[in-house]
Amino acid sequence: MMRTHDCGAIRSSDLGKRVTVAGWIRFSRDHGGVLFFDLADCHGTTQLVFDPEAMHDDADVEGLAEVLSAFGRESVIEATGIVRDRVPGTEDPRNPTGKIEVLIETARLLNSSKQIPFEVAEQKNSLLPGEDLRLKYRYLDLRRSQMISNLRFRHRFISCARRFLDENGYLEVETPLLTKSTPEGARDFLVPSRTFPGHFYALPQSPQLFKQLLMIGGVDRYYQIARCFRDEDSRADRQPEFTQLDIEMSFVEERDVQAAVEGILFDVWKCMFDTELKIPFPRVSFKDAMSKYGTDAPDVRFGLELVNVTDIVKDASYEVFKKIVGKGGVVICLNLKAHLLSSSLSEASAVGRKEVDRLIEWAKAQGIGGLTWMRVTEEGLSSNIVKYFSAEVRSRLMRAMDTELGDLLLFLGGSETQTRRAAGALRVKLARDIGLIDGKEHQFVWVVDCPMFKKDPVTGHLEPFHHPFVRPVKGDFDEDEDMSAVGGVSYDLCLDGAEIGSGSIRNHDPVVQRKVFNLLGMSDEEVENKFSFFLEALGYGAPPHGGIALGLDRLVSILLGCDSIRDVIAFPKNKRFQSLLDGSPSRIEDSKLSELQLLSLAEDEEDDGGSESG
Repeated sequence: MMRTHDCGAIRSSDLGKRVTVAGWIRFSRDHGGVLFFDLADCHGTTQLVFDPEAMHDDADVEGLAEVLSAFGRESVIEATGIVRDRVPGTEDPRNPTGKIEVLIETARLLNSSKQIPFEVAEQKNSLLPGEDLRLKYRYLDLRRSQMISNLRFRHRFISCARRFLDENGYLEVETPLLTKSTPEGARDFLVPSRTFPGHFYALPQSPQLFKQLLMIGGVDRYYQIARCFRDEDSRADRQPEFTQLDIEMSFVEERDVQAAVEGILFDVWKCMFDTELKIPFPRVSFKDAMSKYGTDAPDVRFGLELVNVTDIVKDASYEVFKKIVGKGGVVICLNLKAHLLSSSLSEASAVGRKEVDRLIEWAKAQGIGGLTWMRVTEEGLSSNIVKYFSAEVRSRLMRAMDTELGDLLLFLGGSETQTRRAAGALRVKLARDIGLIDGKEHQFVWVVDCPMFKKDPVTGHLEPFHHPFVRPVKGDFDEDEDMSAVGGVSYDLCLDGAEIGSGSIRNHDPVVQRKVFNLLGMSDEEVENKFSFFLEALGYGAPPHGGIALGLDRLVSILLGCDSIRDVIAFPKNKRFQSLLDGSPSRIEDSKLSELQLLSLAEDEEDDGGSESG
């Protein structure tokens, strides 16, 4: 080994020892011929010092000084010296190695560095460079202690989960990355075959079919840290390639899978945080999630639940609400309690009015036309529209919203889907604005009793709510019944208002599975072409089975408080799904395309595939 200690390991207990360290020069300082260097690696930072007066008489001071003069910022060096106390008053209490320094005896330059494009060392109140610059030079960005800490946290999370699964009889199995293209909700990334011209593999959106085939094969308990690929639109919590903790089990029901996931996370919490996670997690039906929170991924750490007051306000003479109700829309109300804004009524009123003006503008930006408000005063409800509401309607509103003096009622109205989503977004916005989430512990919640199908809002065609392999609640369904009422045995795991896992009990009956495919608009020929191998396998005694997949990138980023999953992935793509580091996606030489019998449709213009814009 080139070093006896890493740069974060030396302590006062090592005083007097001769140590060898290696790493990158972060900073250097010259104090009247006494040279100081901050040497860093992924474990920490140690101060090195060249002090001519403290060196042995036979030391080559001039030669060592010449070597040290070549040590520039981010140069890689190796140094050997004696551990000693820092001069009193110069200790750094923020650094675990801040009480000591290493008096350099010998040193050598291992590699020099060009001038770095941005500052690697974190400094107080320093701003990060633009994300695209960080991604282009990701290998430099990874030297930052925060990035290393993120990757180490991610590693520990996966290690703890693996240990639990190993100890509980799960078998880690790798499934293929070159697979058949099958519809799973997003676009596939396709890989052309050289040996079968005109034929393509697909990179897996998930290991769904293969993990089900493993159950048919008798594996019984499976898991995989699975790489998955989806060609979909960019968002802060999406990447074209991502990692999930994939789990499947035989002879289980819904609660068994959920208990297994809770066991994994309980063990991870104990391992990483030395605290006990409260299990079982609360369960919210899909219907209640949409009704109370306006989303199927609710944050249940605070109140501000939504209330449908359509049946109450329909009896008012307020024209705006009358038009909404007449068109089949809904009116949703949210009670912003007085004590959340202020401890006194007068202050609440002042804050509330300012809040209302700002929220009205926010609501307009959401495309819902705005919002309406009423305040609870000593005389009852007060606002510029109260005159359109009879005393009875106002009384019913106050009872439905459980009002108290100083409360502020906020109303949104419109089509049901759009209004519920807008009200859910308003709920979260208010919670963030007034600090309801601050200091709250993380909270998992199961969203259960999800529908099996949904309708495409444009075409009206049926689509699977999750995917086509979910078992109907009753095990089967009549093709002439209302498909929107058919429930599937599926469940989502949410954390702090974000979906981090989705699972289901699978359909193990080949006859019912074929009916699902047909109902989704697939012809018998299409079913045979895409799923004949799977349907055949189901016919050879498929056991009841189910599972789940947890999105590791999203889960870890939430636990670390990151704004984007890109901060927990070593080499992510940017917002346009480009890799600025290596310039992909990029054009391919015509000779390689010819081998694959493909024709390039790219225009003969400057390639922007590796552009730094975006």
